[in-house]
Amino acid sequence: MELITEYFGHALIGVLVVINLFSFFAMAYDKRKSSRGNNAERTPEGLLFFMAVIFGSIGVYLGMQAFRHKTKKWYFQIGIPLLVIQNLATAYVMWRLIV
Repeated sequence: MELITEYFGHALIGVLVVINLFSFFAMAYDKRKSSRGNNAERTPEGLLFFMAVIFGSIGVYLGMQAFRHKTKKWYFQIGIPLLVIQNLATAYVMWRLIV
């Protein structure tokens, strides 16, 4: 049983890292597109929020800070940090249930 919980814990961490890296690079991609003025192919804000909801909030937040992207929109200023807290709390509960 310990082997299963250890494997699942490592898999959970791996999945969270991949989701956050993808979210970070999605912010970089959208910032690049916005700098060029090509609005037709930009990443929808709803997709960025969806990635934050499915445990990619840290990647979105770091992307906001690193690329200075979406930092003036109030719903990103408030929503993403709240989703970071929610994601961390949910991950903690999941970790405690597993281990």
